[in-house]
Amino acid sequence: MAVLGRRAGWRAGCENRAGAAVRWWWEERAGVRLVGWLERHQVVVYLVAMAVGGGVGRLVPVAGLEHVINPVLGVLLFVTFLQVPVAELAGSLRDGRFLSAVLVVNFVVVPLVVAAMFAFLPADRAVRLGVLLVLLCPCVDYVIVFCGLAGGSSRRLLAATPLLLVVQMVLLPVWLFLFMGPELADVVDVGPFVEAFLVLIVVPLALAWAVQAWAARRPAGRRFSTAATATMVPLMAVTLLVVVASQVPVLSDGGVLPAVPFFVVFLVVMAFAGTAVARLFRLDAPAGRAVVFAGATRNSLVVLPLALALPDDLDLAAAVVVTQTLVEVLGMVVYLRLVPRLVKASTGPTASTTASAP
Repeated sequence: MAVLGRRAGWRAGCENRAGAAVRWWWEERAGVRLVGWLERHQVVVYLVAMAVGGGVGRLVPVAGLEHVINPVLGVLLFVTFLQVPVAELAGSLRDGRFLSAVLVVNFVVVPLVVAAMFAFLPADRAVRLGVLLVLLCPCVDYVIVFCGLAGGSSRRLLAATPLLLVVQMVLLPVWLFLFMGPELADVVDVGPFVEAFLVLIVVPLALAWAVQAWAARRPAGRRFSTAATATMVPLMAVTLLVVVASQVPVLSDGGVLPAVPFFVVFLVVMAFAGTAVARLFRLDAPAGRAVVFAGATRNSLVVLPLALALPDDLDLAAAVVVTQTLVEVLGMVVYLRLVPRLVKASTGPTASTTASAP
């Protein structure tokens, strides 16, 4: 009996060790390889996700799919904020030169570019409102991805995202009033703006900081934080799929096509305008490239819930916002090659004050 017991114990030990080995292989090898593959091919993943979303929306339209956008976006922004340690966020606020360049390109240069195009926009109020909503708000999600792929300082840009979100939410009503006039107050409800700020900014940011505190004290917290961060690419793909699928019925009627040339012109102009701002602030190449991407990419995913909350006679605005996303993602493929050529290592005679930052 004792021999049988020892054999059973030995067999159980082998099984436990084999199970542990399998878990180690998945966590340390297969999981890392999968995440690495997704990160290397994320542009293709996003394009495929949008194509699948277009197919789903056309062949199997799902009613009420737009109600899924906010929860998915909230999770995506939680993972985005999770990558910004509180200490690093405080440090980014002291990076005066880089932060000033990002604020200038987004809240001085971009409004001037939009103002120059505004007179030529189609007369349709829904199209105009959609263009304004999306072009006046800087991106805070996949801009980090494209910036990093082009050799930009994605960490510094990531640390600046909470500030960009707050400033754009404060200024957006002001911009809309200046461009569209006081009659806009009759159709735009402040409720969705407040809800978006709470659901897409305050709650994800608070949860991210809570998880960071947990990770600093407990191994389980560190494992959870690492696993959550690894879902960034799949979450972005799911978000793009849901967004495109929800808007295909409106996109297919052709009413958004007049807005497409303006989105293309915006990308072309901001490539050179962002480069000029980077040189004006004498930033090093990684910081300069981050400024270019920050000025060119727009916050279409976060402003989409605001567009969806507009009255029925303005429902085309949401389709305009989604159209900008489609144009922009394709434009980012060009930016990945163009921006490193525009912003080379000799961008400025002196480096940014945080040139050594990762």
